[in-house]
Amino acid sequence: MAYNTFGFTLTPWVKRLLIANVAVFLLTLALPDVVRYLAFVPANVLSTPWTVITYMFVHDGVWHILFNMLALFFFGSPVEEKFGSNEFIKYYIICGLGGAAASFAFAFHNPVVGASAAIYGVMLAFAMNWPDSPIYIYGILPIKAKWLVVIYVALDLLGAWKGGGGIAHFAHLGGLAAGFIYIKIDDPLSVRLIRLRKMMTRPRLTVISGDQPANAKAAPRPARRHKEDQMLDSVDRVLDKISASGMSSLTPEERKLLDEVSKRFRQN
Repeated sequence: MAYNTFGFTLTPWVKRLLIANVAVFLLTLALPDVVRYLAFVPANVLSTPWTVITYMFVHDGVWHILFNMLALFFFGSPVEEKFGSNEFIKYYIICGLGGAAASFAFAFHNPVVGASAAIYGVMLAFAMNWPDSPIYIYGILPIKAKWLVVIYVALDLLGAWKGGGGIAHFAHLGGLAAGFIYIKIDDPLSVRLIRLRKMMTRPRLTVISGDQPANAKAAPRPARRHKEDQMLDSVDRVLDKISASGMSSLTPEERKLLDEVSKRFRQN
């Protein structure tokens, strides 16, 4: 198990996902037959289409759910803070669906359960945003986030090639692939910053008092402060750089700017 030292608070969707996964796990302990209605079996997808979502909340044993929930707890909150809650849950579900799609393509008759595909996508997002952040294996051995993900990918590729083992390797790889494609095509942080710019440049409504003539013109909108102009220009430059070269091309100062603007967006 890997642990990171990234400081964060428990974010809204991470908290909800933790609660939902634990609740479903307790339900399946009490009513084991429920699993067959929630697990994803690619061959049965036409008769049980809801399982492409519900399989993400079903776990096969204590260690399975413990590993996934610890990973979600440690990696999920920083990613949700960075992406924003709405983009985070969309990204999480897309990664889970990527796991289902890969299982459909390469493991047609094997039942699939667990949040691992979505969790692997979250780990990938963490590593792409904080590649050199130290992760501690069993709380002792440090390894950079980017290398941890590389190791997991290599292990899953090896497991998928060998086959067996009772592990949904193709689902893991599908979650990673879906997450990577989503970030490259529609970077969640860029989307948030674009929305922020639209919000800050939107004209504000002016209230007209009741004793003012009906045809009176609204008071002119106050000019934007010079400091805000400078910040928006900087955001534009960073967004252009992300579009041209991706998130990995940003300097620490540019990443800090994105963090500050992102926090301002959440407060507004």
